[in-house]
Amino acid sequence: MWEILFRTIVVYFYVLFILRLTGKREIGQLSPFDFVVAIIIAELAAIPMESRDIPLWHGLIPITVLGLLEVFLAWLTLVNRPIRLLICGQPQMIIKNGKLLRKEMRKSLYNLDDLMSQLREKGVTNIQDVEFGVLENSGKLSVIPKSQKRPVTPEDLGLKTKYEGLPVMVVMDGEIIKNSLIEADLDEEWLKRELKEKGYTTEKILVANLSSDGELFINEKESKE
Repeated sequence: MWEILFRTIVVYFYVLFILRLTGKREIGQLSPFDFVVAIIIAELAAIPMESRDIPLWHGLIPITVLGLLEVFLAWLTLVNRPIRLLICGQPQMIIKNGKLLRKEMRKSLYNLDDLMSQLREKGVTNIQDVEFGVLENSGKLSVIPKSQKRPVTPEDLGLKTKYEGLPVMVVMDGEIIKNSLIEADLDEEWLKRELKEKGYTTEKILVANLSSDGELFINEKESKE
């Protein structure tokens, strides 16, 4: 029992390491090759966990080889476009100027039910409202509505807007995020002084964000009864 537990823990963390090594793409962004490699790794990982007759390292070697192969091919597709097109394929335009391109849909084996489902997910109910519909390599549909159907923006109205930027997380779960303070050209003394003026201590804060205009947003931890 303890051997199986040990094998499971080792294989789990090793597979996690290999998957982290292969990149940060989401499951929905994986190419067919990436998806197949992920399935094979899962199958290989189950073998040393279940069978005590097989040495543990015999199960880790093929996982390592597949992981390194995935990293190599990812690098190869990064620097070589023909190989990238061969392995990952290329997006297909299936809607153009509000009309379906049936030939492209047949090439990708993409049916009308899938199309309408993904259009509804994008908030589109009428194909004629779509300027371009592109089926990405991941199988997701990118939709560009016609100009008359797009939401009105401040630019359309001639309104000027100010740059907002991203808020900086300075405290998370009671811990000061030092790297964020450095990026904002601030220090811990400034943060503690601001918190003290507002009647807070870092230990009692769940999240503290600093907006681009210098406003500090604070969310306290829930008090324990």
